[in-house]
Amino acid sequence: MFFAFSGIGWIWEVILHIIEDGMIINRGVMTGPWLPIYGMGGVLILVVLKKFRARPMQLFGTIMCLCGVIEYVTSIVLESLFGARWWDYSDMLLSIDGRVCLEGLMIFGIGGLFFIYIIAPKMDDLLTRFSSKSKIIVCVFLLAVFLGDLVHMFIAPNMGFGITS
Repeated sequence: MFFAFSGIGWIWEVILHIIEDGMIINRGVMTGPWLPIYGMGGVLILVVLKKFRARPMQLFGTIMCLCGVIEYVTSIVLESLFGARWWDYSDMLLSIDGRVCLEGLMIFGIGGLFFIYIIAPKMDDLLTRFSSKSKIIVCVFLLAVFLGDLVHMFIAPNMGFGITS
């Protein structure tokens, strides 16, 4: 699920910037087609917040809070490691230090509900069709490529167009 959420997050960001900037932009610190912040957020939403599944409004608020903490902490960690910011919401409504904003958290809340109620069950159904051996092979391959990209990130992080500072 981590890689699926990371890939879906990357696709979401690419589409968003095609609409906003008219070009394909890799918004992540890594080179590959994944944004681990989305992967981590998606997995945590599914694992930690599953007890709220029967209460959508409470789940929505809890997803917003969880994603806000993840986004804020990730922003600080990336800035301290690489001396750059991959996003800046300073001009957005109810921004906290330019690291999180109300609009973004509401989008994550809606997206989190969409994943919990629609995407994750469909992914579970799809994954049950594959053997354990097939899933292990795919996971090991993705993990190896991801770890290579992680090493590359520390050597040469993506600092291309769209990085704010």
